[in-house]
Amino acid sequence: MTEFKPLNWQPVPGIGYTVVRRPDGGMHYTFTDLSEATVNHWQEFSHQHLLDADRLTRNLYDLRQVQHVSQAAINTAIEVNSDPAARNIRLAVLVANDEVADAIRKIAALALTPASAAIKIFTNMDEAENWLSRLLDQMA
Repeated sequence: MTEFKPLNWQPVPGIGYTVVRRPDGGMHYTFTDLSEATVNHWQEFSHQHLLDADRLTRNLYDLRQVQHVSQAAINTAIEVNSDPAARNIRLAVLVANDEVADAIRKIAALALTPASAAIKIFTNMDEAENWLSRLLDQMA
């Protein structure tokens, strides 16, 4: 059995996201808002998990409750996605509207390293899970 890295996440009052470990070892984030406090907390949490990222991790970000992504949140996500360790991440992002989808496209396009996370946008959970479960040679 594969041993997964500890999650080391606890709910914090006023923070608009939760995260649980996925069965494949990745993380499933559910965001309710992208306030400054939420984005700052997520940034710190993400950097901690990128410190020793050494294998493919399949993460799912559920942003379907988010209606708007501020420029500050976009900038923070670009910074996190530019970490060289992000190259080990396959990220499915669930969205409910075009504005959030466009923000995710901007984040993916503006990462500062060519080896950033592989990001794909979805509106359907089953399609996102199917993409995450594909073998590496089926990513195209």
